[in-house]
Amino acid sequence: MPKKLSLKSMLSKWFGHIVQILTNPKQFFSKIIADGNLEESMLKAFLYGLLGGVLVLIIQLMGGATVTFSAVFSKLIIVPVLAVAILFVLGGMLMLVSEITGGERDWEIAVKGLASVFFIYPVILVMNSLAWNCMSLWIVSAVVDGYVLFLLYNIAVYCMKGNKTRVLLVIGAFALFVLTVYLTDYRLGWFMLKNTGAALKCLM
Repeated sequence: MPKKLSLKSMLSKWFGHIVQILTNPKQFFSKIIADGNLEESMLKAFLYGLLGGVLVLIIQLMGGATVTFSAVFSKLIIVPVLAVAILFVLGGMLMLVSEITGGERDWEIAVKGLASVFFIYPVILVMNSLAWNCMSLWIVSAVVDGYVLFLLYNIAVYCMKGNKTRVLLVIGAFALFVLTVYLTDYRLGWFMLKNTGAALKCLM
């Protein structure tokens, strides 16, 4: 019978997974292959989304927010489902990047590569929810968006085997687009998606 993993060993494996992505992305992403198991990637995105929703709900409750059915439904159902949707949207974006940069044309590898970094999803949700005013939302949003672009670069190069120079140019174009959003009135809509309360203070 397979040996059951203890909570300690699972946490150790999870932190080891994160450390390897941060310190040696080439070795980590190069090992990702297509094996026909997309269900695991979808489940991983859903569970990380659920974790993020639970954490945000707890933070809101600690802050004195009123518990409503819509709030619980949103955090425990909508957010996890949205995580799976985001996984596939980013997968399509990554396939476009790969097409432009001469990388792999394998949808499964793209989705599995993205799912492997979905541990960042609950972290992003929590960071966004902790922003308390316009300035803090600016800072959190810029850090998060920059890190997401960094992850996309590493996946496109080491997982999808894209040409480094071309990938850098494409990610640079994405970064320029994000910067344009930040420097125009479109940023308010982007901020509203992250933290409505903090975004509204940008109008004051």
